[in-house]
Amino acid sequence: MQRNPLLFSFWLLLLVQNFISCKDKEPVAPQASTAPGNDLFSKYHLDKIKLPAGFKISVFAEVPGARSLTLSPAGTLFVGTQGSKVYAVVDKDKNGVADSVYTVASGLTTPNGVAFKDGALYVAEISRILRFDNIEASLQNPPAYKVVYDKFPTDGAHGWKFIAFGPDDKLYVPVGAPCNICEPDSMHACIIRMNKDGSGLEVFAKGIRNSVGFDWNPQTAALWFTDNGRDNLGDDRPNDELNTAPQKGLHFGYPYCHQGNILDPEFGQGKNCDDYTKPAFLLGPHVAALGMRFYTGNLFPADYNGGIFIAQHGSWNRSTPIGYQVAFVKMENGKAVSATPFASGWLNGSDVLGRPVDVQMMQDGSLLVSDDKQGVVYRISYGK
Repeated sequence: MQRNPLLFSFWLLLLVQNFISCKDKEPVAPQASTAPGNDLFSKYHLDKIKLPAGFKISVFAEVPGARSLTLSPAGTLFVGTQGSKVYAVVDKDKNGVADSVYTVASGLTTPNGVAFKDGALYVAEISRILRFDNIEASLQNPPAYKVVYDKFPTDGAHGWKFIAFGPDDKLYVPVGAPCNICEPDSMHACIIRMNKDGSGLEVFAKGIRNSVGFDWNPQTAALWFTDNGRDNLGDDRPNDELNTAPQKGLHFGYPYCHQGNILDPEFGQGKNCDDYTKPAFLLGPHVAALGMRFYTGNLFPADYNGGIFIAQHGSWNRSTPIGYQVAFVKMENGKAVSATPFASGWLNGSDVLGRPVDVQMMQDGSLLVSDDKQGVVYRISYGK
């Protein structure tokens, strides 16, 4: 792709300013923010956000650099970042607005990934998995971490990790490619799984450039994940992908084939795209599809049951920006059949008002959306 140098410089500056501005701010619990005219509603431009009829958006919590989300059975929300801190968010009265935001870890290296299992918080840095035992008993004075695993690559490029426990009770960890396009070794461009104590590590799936979100189909227990396509092939290719891996050992094409039908000009010679697992759905070129969750709640209309919400962080080097929204993928008979905007408006002309990173269904069926540009977690609800 022929990049406009001024456009490239603008987006690079935006990313750097966003990282610096969010890195060290202290969180505060918000006041209610569900109505137009409210200070937080106005502060975060929520009047610009477009939702289907009957839905509304509010501020759940202000969390600096908010990225990956995970929810404990007790309802504590844990939030990872690309800075150095991890946060815990508590809504004691269950009114849809956080009462307290705690810093439960600091001094870490890009603790983007968070997962919760058996009372413990698991945190993924670039090269390590950490565990904070019995974390909810001491949010104000959190325990020291234990190192679960510390042998992941130290590459900064695509090194931030989303993590989650699967139906098999194993911890799944993506390891991105250390480049835009290159021949990866066996510990890059893959999704790895391990036992919760760090033992039994194995490669589950390969040929995955940069996945920062996945979930399991509640009906089939198959893994579904997003993957960000390579750059420098033009504005309109390749698409970011929604993929599914119902079993171990599948290869999804990177670096040889993109979006299931585009041979790579550098690494595709002598390859055939039909030799690799095809995407389940194409999500759009350079939308930066990140966190995703199947919706299993009862709050939203029935048409949303079993579908997938996907946070699109937004393009950074496309001539015409795209993404900056939460998309909804409709499922029928176990297959993705359509994708439509669900929450949009964070790209307002040339103004970037926010960048969705992850989604998390709450126990009441509402949907949380993290935004690392604004340092906030939104709550989307339905009805009164």
